[in-house]
Amino acid sequence: MDVLNQEILFVGTAEAEHVEMYLKAIWHMREKNQTVKISTIAEMLKIRQPSVVQMLKKLNSQNLVNYNKSGVTLSEEGERIGAVMMRNSRLLEVLMESALKIEIDEEMVCGIEHHMNKQFTDALCTMLKHPRKCPHDNDVPKGECCIVQESNKD
Repeated sequence: MDVLNQEILFVGTAEAEHVEMYLKAIWHMREKNQTVKISTIAEMLKIRQPSVVQMLKKLNSQNLVNYNKSGVTLSEEGERIGAVMMRNSRLLEVLMESALKIEIDEEMVCGIEHHMNKQFTDALCTMLKHPRKCPHDNDVPKGECCIVQESNKD
């Protein structure tokens, strides 16, 4: 069988997706000016609080969050990843509602957002004309393509 003509299949990395979901949840709480609490993260992600504590310790050791007795904050890298994840999901929501005219499927959004690279995200954002709000009226974090587009208007 000719390997070059075969379809390539990928096994997802669930661990990376879990990390991204935690960072996205913390980013979202911070965006809403909510105190980042273990109980709130657990509720948002539908998991038990001890699992949240365990993951926050892991994220802290990976320098993605600052987790201590005073609370949880995102590190610079955690902030960047959280913003990318929020941008991906909000652009997908705009795509579904505005361009495809279908009901937003949050489970599908959550499945796709982890696999979008910068080239795809910037192309999607450009195709959607750099939306600033998602259908839920939340801000869509700007990407480089938005900044370039804004500077070209001047």
